[in-house]
Amino acid sequence: MHRRPDLIVCEECDAVHRRPVLRRAEIAQCQRCGAEMERDTGSRQQRLLPLTVASLIMFVIANSFPIVEIELQGLSSETTLIGAVKVLGMEGMSLVAMLVMATTILFPLVQLLVLFYLLLPTAHGVNRPGVKTLLRIMQMVRPWGMVEVFLLGVLVAVVKLSNMATVIPGVALWAFGALTIVLTAVVSFNPRYLWRSLVIARIEDADPVKDGEPVR
Repeated sequence: MHRRPDLIVCEECDAVHRRPVLRRAEIAQCQRCGAEMERDTGSRQQRLLPLTVASLIMFVIANSFPIVEIELQGLSSETTLIGAVKVLGMEGMSLVAMLVMATTILFPLVQLLVLFYLLLPTAHGVNRPGVKTLLRIMQMVRPWGMVEVFLLGVLVAVVKLSNMATVIPGVALWAFGALTIVLTAVVSFNPRYLWRSLVIARIEDADPVKDGEPVR
């Protein structure tokens, strides 16, 4: 079966078109149904790896330091996100603990690690194993990453507790804020374009050219 990187198929109506050459920020739409088929992502995809690395750094900081410190009548208490998950489990709320663990730690981390692996540059002619499987995994966990929902819940709790006790924001709270902003930019990138660029790169590596003509 011959691959045709010069052709593109609409995912909505299966119409086949010649792949357009897009200028900066241009979008190609299907002539039959008007669905988006192609988008210029050159500069954005180049920024994706640094954003992913920044997200991983913020993720480590957010899960390594206390979120807030609460002082009440001379007593103080602080905890990390992982510590809060452990407390929930010990209090008999294992289901809630597992849900928090999955949506704020496990799934976002899986998505970031998969992106980091796929975006790392490789030598020409070296196939990256497991691309299709990893992209499917990333698509499955994508809707379940809810760091921004967790951050909103923490902020609401901080506002309510501030009327009863002294609440001091921890390093992790600021890290979660930065992570939410950077992660939003990362997850908004459609994996379809990443898959397409990896496939085209693999085809070009398999069919080297010299002076514009295939090497025989």
